[in-house]
Amino acid sequence: MYSPDADGLLAEQLLRLTRRLHRSQKRQLESADIAITPAQSRLLRTVAHYDAPPRMADLAARLEVVPRAVTSLVDGLEASGRVRRVPDPANRRVVRIELTDAGRDTLRQLRTARRAAAEDILAPLTAEQREVLGGLLSALVDARPERHC
Repeated sequence: MYSPDADGLLAEQLLRLTRRLHRSQKRQLESADIAITPAQSRLLRTVAHYDAPPRMADLAARLEVVPRAVTSLVDGLEASGRVRRVPDPANRRVVRIELTDAGRDTLRQLRTARRAAAEDILAPLTAEQREVLGGLLSALVDARPERHC
């Protein structure tokens, strides 16, 4: 029989596993001599998902952060040559953010580090167990959160 305490244990296990995944990915990036914060990494991945260079406001909305936070992240990524600010061709007062070749290269290295970290974490599981876990995680990620009053 499933107890309410089990939910708390599951939450703790998920948090511990997430921390292990982040530490492993960080080690992978450090060994490749990639200096990037998790927030910068997330911003790069977000920029890459747009078909055209997004506006700063688009990024803030997608990341669910205040625009100032995006400005700070873009400043750091621009200083490292991973993104650049470009004027919008239709409205020169609007600034858009585009990936540079260095940014695309960093994204490839981030993906490689993430795959290696996942392989490290998932190594004890069989292919069938990984498939089951993937299905369960997808169900949780895709579920719409219910509002409890």
